[in-house]
Amino acid sequence: MSKLAMKTIHVHDAVGSVLCHDITRIIPGESKGPVFRKGHVVREEDVEVLLQVGKEHLYVFESLPGMVHENDAAARVISAVSGGNLTCTEPREGRIDLKAACDGLLRVDVPVLNRINSLGEISVATIHTMQHVTKGRSVAGARVVPLMIEDEKLRQLESFVDGPVVEVLPLRRARVGVVTTGSEVFYGRIQDAFGPVLRKKFVALGSTVVGQTLTSDEVPMTAGAIRDFLEQGADFIVVTGGMSVDPDDRTPTAIRASGAGVVSYGAPVYPGAMFLLAYAQGAAGRVPVLGLPGCVMYHKASIFDLVVPRLLAGIEVTAADVAALGHGGFCSQCEECRYPVCPFGK
Repeated sequence: MSKLAMKTIHVHDAVGSVLCHDITRIIPGESKGPVFRKGHVVREEDVEVLLQVGKEHLYVFESLPGMVHENDAAARVISAVSGGNLTCTEPREGRIDLKAACDGLLRVDVPVLNRINSLGEISVATIHTMQHVTKGRSVAGARVVPLMIEDEKLRQLESFVDGPVVEVLPLRRARVGVVTTGSEVFYGRIQDAFGPVLRKKFVALGSTVVGQTLTSDEVPMTAGAIRDFLEQGADFIVVTGGMSVDPDDRTPTAIRASGAGVVSYGAPVYPGAMFLLAYAQGAAGRVPVLGLPGCVMYHKASIFDLVVPRLLAGIEVTAADVAALGHGGFCSQCEECRYPVCPFGK
């Protein structure tokens, strides 16, 4: 229970005190509304305003030792949870928000977040972890529930939070090589539609497609194209098409034949179940090599949007990480979706 007392004081003695109730200002014929809200800490410049609205005496909270005002408490919570590349807003009604200071990948330590919110009287809310965010986007907020909170509870939080709970990881600017498989494209029977889509997606993430090679369904040709990009210094390679189990779809075989080590083939993500993740050694070091199924070409949100930002943020994606994508990995078409926050980051 909050250790608070209420008292009446003269407005000239109120600087630094906390208002017990809203103070209303009426401008005849124009407006009526609160000029100061409950919980506001009275400042020197507020005294004249209070006198103008007829308040010579105020009801204020008098905190006892060991209590912290909601604004100061929110600032301490934000300070404890914030990692890199974040900016914070000014307190508003006891709440402070965090915004992305750059484009990047939002990472939230969910177990620690849950522990904070289990303390009681303290709340921290975030958007979904591991999604691409743009500069200026609000990603989290913090406040305490009562007007005053015990300092000991804040100290308890500060004692177990020993690293960033919320942070934005900047994305590296990758040089991307695209290998587009399929005899129908290689021989000019149809026009490639994958390349333009990937260029647009990678540009939105700050990266550049440095080249695109068309190959038939022959394994040696596709494997050779992958090795060429590795030797040329590409630090990210995507191979498109041919990812199903049909006899003519040989992209997974070609990725293995290139020397890349496959981490995961198949993902619990719809659209994107036939996704393949591998790593290969190239001139640029250890390079992700992705096998992208056709859904990436025509779905607004897919496996691409869950995995590629993580890789560009320098996160080592494992088979266990891919398996964990099943929770939130089911996507109806965007025009039918009613989910308030897209797990795919769209």
